[in-house]
Amino acid sequence: MSTDTRAAGELTGLTAAELAGKIASREVSSVEVTQAHLDRIAEIDDQLGAFLHVNGAQALVAAKAADDAIASGDAPSALAGVPIALKDVFTTLDAPTTCGSKILEGWVPPYDAAVTERLRAAGIPILGKTNMDEFAMGSSTENSAYQVTRNPWDTSRIPGGSGGGSAAALASYQAPLAIGTDTGGSIRQPAAVTATVGVKPTYGTVSRYGLVACASSLDQGGPCGRTVLDTALLHSVIAGHDARDSTSIDVPVPDVIAAAKAGAEQDLSGVRIGVVTELQGEGYQPGVLESFRAAVSLLTERGAEVVEVSCPHFTYALGAYYLILPSEVSSNLARFDAMRYGLRVGDDGSHSAEEVMAMTRDQGFGPEVKRRIMIGTYALSSGYYDAYYGQAQKVRTLISRDFASAFEKVDVLVSPTTPTTAFPLGEKVDDPLAMYLFDLCTLPVNLAGIGAMSVPSGLSADDGLPVGLQIMAPALADDRLYRIGASYEAARGPIG
Repeated sequence: MSTDTRAAGELTGLTAAELAGKIASREVSSVEVTQAHLDRIAEIDDQLGAFLHVNGAQALVAAKAADDAIASGDAPSALAGVPIALKDVFTTLDAPTTCGSKILEGWVPPYDAAVTERLRAAGIPILGKTNMDEFAMGSSTENSAYQVTRNPWDTSRIPGGSGGGSAAALASYQAPLAIGTDTGGSIRQPAAVTATVGVKPTYGTVSRYGLVACASSLDQGGPCGRTVLDTALLHSVIAGHDARDSTSIDVPVPDVIAAAKAGAEQDLSGVRIGVVTELQGEGYQPGVLESFRAAVSLLTERGAEVVEVSCPHFTYALGAYYLILPSEVSSNLARFDAMRYGLRVGDDGSHSAEEVMAMTRDQGFGPEVKRRIMIGTYALSSGYYDAYYGQAQKVRTLISRDFASAFEKVDVLVSPTTPTTAFPLGEKVDDPLAMYLFDLCTLPVNLAGIGAMSVPSGLSADDGLPVGLQIMAPALADDRLYRIGASYEAARGPIG
């Protein structure tokens, strides 16, 4: 069936699951679907800035291959032919990987990331690479060296960060699926402020091979979609053991697709849900708390038993995170030395290697990256290691123990995903602490390495902007996120 018989909006408005069904039945081709999304990108992305690089020709080649495989009865996955947007922190053989930084401008990697490989093997066309805060350091996608990304709900506001490009692409129907990474909330927080779904899987269950490192003990790739089922379908594609990643866990991937389908059809009888006392109250926007309480009430109506749970060390998460993360950043970004790849400044024969390195880093790294490198270098320096980094790691252990204690009493924990709705562009650029506080609810999950989801919980009565419900599950129990999330989504109904 040719594209001129079908309005592009009919295709871009469908969920990934719906598109997958139509492509599999050959009611529509992957080429048509991919072209419709490329047309949508060409139509509106200059207003939003979600994409740094669009892979039109390569995406259509992959779409044709998916169509051919389906026609021969050999579909490589349930999502074969459904296109995707990929955060520009994953390496790609056929497109630049910049991590939103000038220091990697134009760099085309010599290998694909594990996640990229799995998307290709599943027959999923990659539409392009999405904008992000430089090296995933930021909460608003304003730290990108290339462009600002805007929130489709209100283009004067941020789309969250660091993965605001992926979330904006989803929310504006430029892509039915997206990939993000979550170091301290960079999947869940953008999902919350754009009314999309984002999942940070259990640490070690999605390979970090080819994911350009920010903080190695915290980074985790994960799926993003507009529905819980779409996100589950993508999760099942990208998760699984990878021997090339030393932190990859060799355990079976939970059946997140079955969990999502069951959740949508079943009530929550027998499920115990804990409301985290420390992740609500002072400093939270009234409309966010109102939306959260309504979500908790709806979970109760679905049959869940809801109780208050205290996690007392969560109040120290922000301080611990902003010592551990910069320390790892200081180590990881040392590789960008102007000698092997990327930007090189002052290489005219009149400067020493050390001078070239210093000039390159000065011009190649942005202010936030420099700030975190300096904080981390200081925290790791002789005489301060035990006082700062060592103490932060002890707090991390206490936070993990809080989670372990809580999960002895309940199946999952819930909280708002963010303390407020999306704030105006530029409002917090010059106030790093205010920016860091936007991740207050999401940080504990990364420090403990467990899985969490943000699912839309409606619009704030304060400003009509999206609010997210965060669901947290024990390590390796990511299927619980999908069951609870899908059940809530079914009860909540459409947003807006």
